[in-house]
Amino acid sequence: MTDDNAHALLAAERREHVLAALARDGAVRISQLVDDLGVTPVTLRRDLAQMEGEGLLVRVHGGAVAPKSATVPASPPAAVTDPEPPTRTVAVLVPSLNYYWPGVVRGMEAEARARGLNVVLRGASYELQDERPVLERIVANDDISGLIVAPNTDTPHAQDVMQWLHESGIPTVLVERDAVTLPDGAPVESVTTDHALGARLAARHLAALGHRRVGLVMSRNSPTSRKIAQGWHGAVEELGLQPSPQRETILPDRASGEFTAEVNAALDSMRDAGITGLLVHSDPEAMAVVDLALNRGISVPEDLSIIAYDDEVAQLFTPALTAVSPPRASVGRTAVDMLVHRMGSPDRPVHRVQLSPQLIVRASTAAPRA
Repeated sequence: MTDDNAHALLAAERREHVLAALARDGAVRISQLVDDLGVTPVTLRRDLAQMEGEGLLVRVHGGAVAPKSATVPASPPAAVTDPEPPTRTVAVLVPSLNYYWPGVVRGMEAEARARGLNVVLRGASYELQDERPVLERIVANDDISGLIVAPNTDTPHAQDVMQWLHESGIPTVLVERDAVTLPDGAPVESVTTDHALGARLAARHLAALGHRRVGLVMSRNSPTSRKIAQGWHGAVEELGLQPSPQRETILPDRASGEFTAEVNAALDSMRDAGITGLLVHSDPEAMAVVDLALNRGISVPEDLSIIAYDDEVAQLFTPALTAVSPPRASVGRTAVDMLVHRMGSPDRPVHRVQLSPQLIVRASTAAPRA
């Protein structure tokens, strides 16, 4: 017998055991099935998800119950107490629980409440190289029906994480990330903001005001910043603007000792190049650029127009910052909506949804001095 045949036989045996237990008891629990069948909780959740898709059971927290309208092919069930009402839990893993992500998470939580879902939230970090141990703990400790994940796509383990998600059998939606699974390069379901469009909106606004020499300043090299740079470069070329000789400046961490010196050096370079308009990712970096520019006698917006990217706190600054505002709450709500549809229809085509940001004009941009 080949390995594939052995695996198929084991899956059939697991299925028969689950159906027999449902017919006998009206409900099954994953913890008991682990003991009975000697397989992992992840394998059992995948089995139950497939059987639920066929209408043979209804998953609940910790296991499954027989559907009211289904006829399970086994002996008549013994009298049992009514099972607990169906509840589903989805897990969310994001790289941070501050700044950009709380708005996304609040959108997820609101949509989850409306759908009757529980949410297990975990924060990792941008420095985490491999999310698999965190994900394994999540699915081991909770009966998870679906996952929403924003993994680090810039590490040697990024593809390993994608393969783990695929092989887990747990419905998954990526948020603000794009990825594929190997070997066929199939895309993973995702919801993202069109950050390239956000950068184009910023460039078009500066061009409409009459700025011809413009620059880009970013806080770090990340999936978001790369998309911003891509959209910015394309718009600058399309609009015939003259970028700075150094097409973009990447600043060190704000907490580092080099941050202020690097901002001042960037301002020197931009002054020498005649730059009159800047896009800065993200809000705190934009505010620091404004502060240091004012300290040097550079007026904002008269001498230098500045657009912030993120719009988390841009409107609270003085002057209030013109900003590109990603639809954070809508990203979170859409991710939950997509996950619910994926859980209900495991065989539906992969969806990749991209939402558009908007530009909010405030006091930090104006026409350049004549």
